[in-house]
Amino acid sequence: MGRILALDYGQKRTGIAVTDEFRIIASGLTTIPTDEIIPFLTHYFKEESVDVLVVGEPKQMNNQPSESEVFIKPFLTKLSEAFPDIKIERQDERFTSKMAFQSMLDSGLKKKQRRNKQLIDEISATLILQDYLKRI
Repeated sequence: MGRILALDYGQKRTGIAVTDEFRIIASGLTTIPTDEIIPFLTHYFKEESVDVLVVGEPKQMNNQPSESEVFIKPFLTKLSEAFPDIKIERQDERFTSKMAFQSMLDSGLKKKQRRNKQLIDEISATLILQDYLKRI
């Protein structure tokens, strides 16, 4: 059984989280520039077995897709073309950025550290992955 990898897609940066081999624990992996995601994943998949990619699905409060979904759809097409053997799932990502920021506050990070958008994206991907693991 391979790992599950989650992506918090953004136009500039994408946060990445991954499970352990037993699919029990979700951990932040990194945040990379979005234009480097396919080469990064290609390299990662050569090193690690991944069966499922979970991509955050931004929704509005009324459950309708958010405006950023228009950017995610072409990205999903690129993912499925680049990695046809890996299942792609979606997971509601409402409030993950706010929850990520709150977790940074709760952990006592200083103000300068809390401004690190890359860390917020990585924590957001971890939250998306945690929610997905609860759902399956």
